[in-house]
Order: sequence, then structure tokens, then C-alpha cells
Amino acid sequence: MSNDSRLDALLADIRATFDVDFEPLDIDGRTLRLLTVRNMPQHLDALLARKAIHNPLKDLPLWAKVWPGSFLLGRLLRHFEPEGKTLLEIGAGCGVLGIVAASYGFRHITISDIVPDALKFAQANVWSNHLEDIIDVAHVDVTTPGKDERFAGGVDLIAASEILYLDELHRPLLKFCSRHLAPGGKAVFCTDTGRAKPRFAKNAAKYFKTTERRIGIASQDADGQKQHRLYDILVLERQ
Repeated sequence: MSNDSRLDALLADIRATFDVDFEPLDIDGRTLRLLTVRNMPQHLDALLARKAIHNPLKDLPLWAKVWPGSFLLGRLLRHFEPEGKTLLEIGAGCGVLGIVAASYGFRHITISDIVPDALKFAQANVWSNHLEDIIDVAHVDVTTPGKDERFAGGVDLIAASEILYLDELHRPLLKFCSRHLAPGGKAVFCTDTGRAKPRFAKNAAKYFKTTERRIGIASQDADGQKQHRLYDILVLERQ
């Protein structure tokens, strides 16, 4: 099956639930195509009608939102000497971070999440931007004990944006990074300062060399109004 045929079949599957279309996005002189939900209010109404929202942080389709932090961290990865390295994005949602980082010389990128719909959106974005030769999309659950044999050789870089808001993931994340980072590998987390989790950085320092910095960016809200956002960048380095 051709790439276009696979994409068409996947979009038909996605459109059984969501009203979607691709929107162009210019990044570093490149035009990317990102799948966007156009009927999100109606989708949320349907979830409420089915009483499917028990925990908003877990049950709402936060994965469908294009978070500014994903763009920030994706672009920041070009400063981590990516040439020839491997990258694993965890909690990727629709995969923006990995797709942005794909032009920086990584040998291979894995975009991962645990939500089936998120993985469908990420795969559609990979195929639409013709990145299937460098990017794989995979189900990766950091809470699963033991080493994931798909990453038996170790990963050079692990990256995640806006994933630390779930406190119960903190300990599994640290264990996952410890098991799967290659020697000298790094894990990089980007979090809006309004959702910062200082305890995670404190615990990480027990096992990794850690560095922290803050980066401000200008962005637009849903109404197109300019706003300034400040992000915490936390880097864990395996010794």
C-alpha cells in the first residue's frame, strides 16, 4: 500500500470520530502540515453526555492540543548535537515535538504515547510530512516495569513536553530514563512555569546530573491575542 493510500485510510478512521483537517505551520523556513480537530466543542459535549470524563487531566483529549512548549523543546533539541543520534519523545500527543526536530540530523526518532487516538494523529502527521523514513510511532508506557527491548541499545535523547503535571508519573519517568538512556544520554523536559513541579527536579538530582533554565517565548492564545509564556527546561544527564 502506498503512503498516500495508508494516510487516506487512517484519515477515514480518524474522521469517524473527529472533524479534522491539516493546517500549515511554518517552522524554521519549513512548512509542516499538522492535523487539527475542528469539532472539539462537539466532541467534548459528546464525552460529557456519555459521562466519560472522570479525571479531566486524563480523560480530556489534551493530546490533541498543539502545545507551544512542544515547538519550543523541538527547536531546542538542535542544540544537543543531534547528528546521528536517536530521540524518543514520550507523552507525544500528536507528535509535534518529534516532527519539528526531524530536520536536525537525528538518525532515528520514535514518537510515543499511550492514547490510541493520539498515536493515530501522530502517525497521520508523520505520513503527511513524509517523515516515515526517520520517525516511527509507537505505544510506550513508562509505567511498565523492566526494560523495553525496542530500546535495548539505549536512547541518546529522551524528550517530553508538558508531561510532569501528572505527579504519579514522576517516579516511573525517572526509572524509565534510568533504564533506557544510553551512557551519556540526556532526558529533556519542558514545562510551563505555571505547571512547574520542583519536586520532580529535586528527586531527579538523586540519580542524574541535572541542569535547569527558563526560556520565555511569545505566543498567541485561542483568540489570537499575543501573550508571553515562560518555560522551565530541565535536563537530566546519565553519568
